[in-house]
Amino acid sequence: MGVKSDIEIAQEAQMLDIREVAAKVGVAEDDLELYGKYKAKISDDLYSKLEDKKDGKLILVTAINPTPAGEGKTTITIGLTQALNKMGKKSVAALREPSLGPCFGIKGGAAGGGYSQVVPMEELNLHFTGDFHAITSANNLLAAMLDNHIMHGNELRIDTKHIVWKRCMDMNDRTLRNIVIGMGGRMDGVMREDHFIITVASEIMAVLCLAKDMKDLKERLGRVIVAYNVDGEPVTADDLKATGSMAALLADAIKPNMVQTLEHTPVLVHGGPFANIAHGCNSVRATRLALKLSDYAVTEAGFGADLGAEKFLDIKCRLSELKPDAVVIVATVRALKYNGGVAKDKLNEENMDALKAGIVNLDKHIENMQKFGIPVVVTLNAFITDTQEEYEFIKKHCEDAGCEFALAKVWEKGGEGGLELAEKVIESIENKKAEYKPIYEDSDSLKEKIEKVAKEIYGADGVTYDDAATKELQHIEQMGFGNFPVCIAKTQYSLSDNPKLLGRPENFTINVREAYVDAGAGFVVILTGKILTMPGLPTHPAAENINYDEESGKITGLF
Repeated sequence: MGVKSDIEIAQEAQMLDIREVAAKVGVAEDDLELYGKYKAKISDDLYSKLEDKKDGKLILVTAINPTPAGEGKTTITIGLTQALNKMGKKSVAALREPSLGPCFGIKGGAAGGGYSQVVPMEELNLHFTGDFHAITSANNLLAAMLDNHIMHGNELRIDTKHIVWKRCMDMNDRTLRNIVIGMGGRMDGVMREDHFIITVASEIMAVLCLAKDMKDLKERLGRVIVAYNVDGEPVTADDLKATGSMAALLADAIKPNMVQTLEHTPVLVHGGPFANIAHGCNSVRATRLALKLSDYAVTEAGFGADLGAEKFLDIKCRLSELKPDAVVIVATVRALKYNGGVAKDKLNEENMDALKAGIVNLDKHIENMQKFGIPVVVTLNAFITDTQEEYEFIKKHCEDAGCEFALAKVWEKGGEGGLELAEKVIESIENKKAEYKPIYEDSDSLKEKIEKVAKEIYGADGVTYDDAATKELQHIEQMGFGNFPVCIAKTQYSLSDNPKLLGRPENFTINVREAYVDAGAGFVVILTGKILTMPGLPTHPAAENINYDEESGKITGLF
């Protein structure tokens, strides 16, 4: 009998009513807003009830630079949470919501895998509770109100050549990157070039993920800059009188969602920014709630530690005062060999030379996390094609580097396969005090912040700037946003801004081609290399294999 697919395992699961799952961490039915039997939103009232409760410990799960297939960071996050509960520790995971872009593209869903999954898997990966639709609607309402204002006299004297707000949709559609709108007659609007981004890269997504509560959300929405007037002054959502209606669309979306793992462990899933083109972390509200409900809250940050973890530590922690007690770096034998130069179709073959060449990527991520003052545990996400010799080499390498190491078999065995990792994490938290410190200071100039991340985290020799980027950075500082953290958009496949430079690149520079301020979110976005904020579909997208079986009533082909 062959190995079951993730969706087959998920569809065979016996789920508990979400009210039973919530009760495990003391959440009463009155504090749930039910979306069927297996999903619920958390009511705002619960936050005030838990206000005086002591926070649990915060564990951040991150990874080395991934292969194009993804290496199971979410699977480890879920498996570790299940393992901690097996040990009698109350643990809740806090994850991001999946985007339809990768679900139908190349990467697949984001519900974990094997026996460390979040269920209902199909609903989580597709429409879920409608949060992304609400974010998309709020974003596009603001775009519609902006163009409507220009059409009806342009009282705010908006410079139509300096509009920065983009429309969005939660799908990979390269043809929408650069478009022309307003074609037709006089009543069809003012013709101009426009652009789409994927919903997860929208500032509205970032605002939702960083907002403490509804009051904070509205204040952030109001500060969103949509354009500049003819005098070069910013025009905001407040100026367009759009804040209230956007907040109304997001009133339910701001509430975290609760679902369960295959072992009925509670999981909070909320928000979903990508780490390569956005800040890559789930919502502050969900993370804070997980800390109140558990002894150990486990959260993850997208892609490699150079992206998601750096942004978690330099942006999310800075803006929310969260501080992790331990960092878990996920590696796989396959990803290390890929970073050592092995082609994707050869990763299942033992290759000790490539493993030795590629492990330098892991070394850099360990060093980086230690720079933030956080204890590090390395875990190897086991694949059936891995060999004992490969395991032994990686284990010894990590221990020689003074780093805790654990093998995780959570895909195959669920929480049982994560007990060794859970023990190492608890040991690290108890024996090594976290002394979190960011890589740069608020008072550093924007260029100093960019250069510190480029040199300290990526290992670059320096940074080059296109003229337009330099000019815009100066403009952002003149507007008074120079104290903001920087959110650097960069390829996930390399520590550099060139996806082909694998392992631990040296003698390279990072090129900044564009910069803009997300005044509502509270950070400055820096675009490097050839990174795109609207991805495209591959030659054979995953969508070709997804179907709905009308006889069984089941969705097939999701992974």
